[in-house]
Amino acid sequence: MALRFTKKVRKYRGGRTYGYGRVGQHRKSGMKGGKGFAGMKKHGKSWILAYMPDYFGKRGFKAPSTMTSIVKPITLRELDYLVKRLGVSSTSKTQLPTINLKEHGYNKLLSTGYLSTPLEIIVEKATAKAVSKVESIGGRVIITAGR
Repeated sequence: MALRFTKKVRKYRGGRTYGYGRVGQHRKSGMKGGKGFAGMKKHGKSWILAYMPDYFGKRGFKAPSTMTSIVKPITLRELDYLVKRLGVSSTSKTQLPTINLKEHGYNKLLSTGYLSTPLEIIVEKATAKAVSKVESIGGRVIITAGR
């Protein structure tokens, strides 16, 4: 006999409950104990403990946004492009052209790339390599962090 003929739906045509007893016993989710994760702290607790033991409870620590500071870095290559685009120049011949990176939204200077002109750079943080690269071409880095 073919499997398609063994289903209850075929056998119980005309019998309103199709072999499930009371009408409500095979409708919606009454037989399963609820929809979704309903009852997982009650009658579904043993299933949770067996298959998803870490489902309930909190773990770890999420630092508040006031504790974390956002680092917005700029590389020497990008700084060189920014200086050329802005046209930063000195007012006198003895003084270096000055750029304050905080005014442009940056708070850390990184060492990738090179500067083409010596500058006086005011920034909150800078890597040691970036400072040495700027000083090697005759520039100066003023670090303002902690002030």
